[in-house]
Amino acid sequence: MAGQRVNVNVGVLGHIDSGKTALARALSTTASTAAFDKQPQSRERGITLDLGFSCFSVPLPARLRSALPAPRLAPDAGPEPGEPQLQFTLVDCPGHASLIRTIIGDEELELRKGAQIIDLMMLVIDVTKGMQTQSAECLVIGQIACQKLVVVLNKIDLLAEGKRQAAIDKMTKKMQKTLENTKFRGAPIIPVAAKPGGPEAPETEAPQGISELIELLTFQISIPTRDSSGPFLMSVDHCFSIKGQGTVMTGTILSGSISLGDSVEIPALKVVKKVKSMQMFHMPVTTAMQGDRLGICVTQFDPKLLERGLVCAPESLRTIHAALISVEKIPYFRGPLQTKAKFHVTVGHETVMGRLMFFSPAPDSFDHEPVLNAFDFSREYLFQEQYLCKDLAPAATDSGQTNEKAGQATDGHCPRQQWALVEFEKPVTCPQLCLVIGSRLDADIHANMCRLAFHGVLLHGLEDKNYAESLLPRLRVYKLKTKHGLVERVIDDYNVIGRSLFKKETNIQLFVGLKVYLSTGELGVIDSAFGQSGKFKIHIPGAEQNQLKAWPLPSGREDEGSLVRGGLSPESKKMLTPTLKKRSRAGQGEAAEQEGVGPPEPAHHVALSLSFKRYVFDTHKRMVQSP
Repeated sequence: MAGQRVNVNVGVLGHIDSGKTALARALSTTASTAAFDKQPQSRERGITLDLGFSCFSVPLPARLRSALPAPRLAPDAGPEPGEPQLQFTLVDCPGHASLIRTIIGDEELELRKGAQIIDLMMLVIDVTKGMQTQSAECLVIGQIACQKLVVVLNKIDLLAEGKRQAAIDKMTKKMQKTLENTKFRGAPIIPVAAKPGGPEAPETEAPQGISELIELLTFQISIPTRDSSGPFLMSVDHCFSIKGQGTVMTGTILSGSISLGDSVEIPALKVVKKVKSMQMFHMPVTTAMQGDRLGICVTQFDPKLLERGLVCAPESLRTIHAALISVEKIPYFRGPLQTKAKFHVTVGHETVMGRLMFFSPAPDSFDHEPVLNAFDFSREYLFQEQYLCKDLAPAATDSGQTNEKAGQATDGHCPRQQWALVEFEKPVTCPQLCLVIGSRLDADIHANMCRLAFHGVLLHGLEDKNYAESLLPRLRVYKLKTKHGLVERVIDDYNVIGRSLFKKETNIQLFVGLKVYLSTGELGVIDSAFGQSGKFKIHIPGAEQNQLKAWPLPSGREDEGSLVRGGLSPESKKMLTPTLKKRSRAGQGEAAEQEGVGPPEPAHHVALSLSFKRYVFDTHKRMVQSP
């Protein structure tokens, strides 16, 4: 009988038909022939749990034995004699959607503690085809979710024997170049033939390179660091009943720990059950913790209700309708990430459609240190029409004012951290601070493009179904608005009439009291509407009305340190003095039309500029200007 087992989780990823499942089968078959414990004693005691995953064991290397954790057996389980074992749990990920769900759900990062569930990733490459769409996406996910990588060049038996080594060397160099600009630079690359002759070949055909692969995996792995703190959370991948015992749920513990007799909740069903018994690798245990593969037995629960999903400590998970997440664009995704766009959002154990609204820090906070474990509602944030990144030009408005719509700084400077409000099409149940990935899974799998768009961390979940009224007003996201107009004429030294700033139907009363800048340097205040055509009256305070007797100009409008004096300056009045035009010799009808045009134009045009903030979720739609 084998001694104590140390479990490590290995993700098996790759493009469809690259031979992932065949590789997992070959590893299990080869390893079981050499090292599997086939003794029947492990099935003699209690219930026997078919954990529903592929695994193989090897003797624990001597270099790892000093870090061996204490065993966690049930009191009546007896000692574990024999040599300690290193068990590799192979997580086979068939198909793209399943791949994402497995990596993010089943093997999710526990970001609060920085610990990992997947300890190593095997990227399986068809040596005859090289990198393909899904293999590239697997590599992207690996960079997010894993720290170690082994590249497996599969199907080497399909290469002509005389040219086999040259073809392997060529593909190895290609893969090394692919990995150069990733965190996996220098990762080992090994050739194998998991199923020589293909799926229809007889089983007598022995796999090639599997023993060398097992040796490489054993050398690459280290005993993982697990954290038992935090609420218990387990991803269930199999649920079945055992007559006379109860219902067994098997899966991987994502966070926290569990003990015999604890209560667990199936949050999707709002059902709480007590743990009757537990097993790890056919051995009864009294406790288990993050990273362990575990079988939990409960009673009076129909296994048909839970094929896959989450099990957690009671009331530790919340069902949310929207979320505030930090966002980082995946550089291989082509095109912009636009506000109001819909993505497949994978969060916790679910993938649902979600609509996004992007926002960034205020421009003066672009260089602030990112905060990855909380969201600060006391700060102000700048609305963005799209995620800001250096490889994309700012979105442009009809008037050509790029930064007004996109909210992006005109110098192309990008913030160190950005966020998004994600509104889900249906509620999701997930832990706080979990990994989030946005994808375009509806794109053609055979197209040469990355369907993974962004990743991030869920910072704050919105549980209230009416979150738009109850919580979003707390979210201080604003749009920067800038309007431009002209001074039409002067009333006196302290009042002018403006136009072209508002539409005819605009309620100008909403803008009364806001400051406007004249291109000649004066600062005025909108006083009232003037007529019914969108014109308005601007008051320019005089010295006796302005205790400061001078108004500082906005940055960049004049030389720094220049001041605006009260009322219109003589130079401004001169510019605004209309020039007399010769009356046309046209007939009476044309003369009447000229008279209807209005007062004569000023000698020079003086521009008006109005800038203000409008908060996206302010129910009163107020406009705010800086003091």
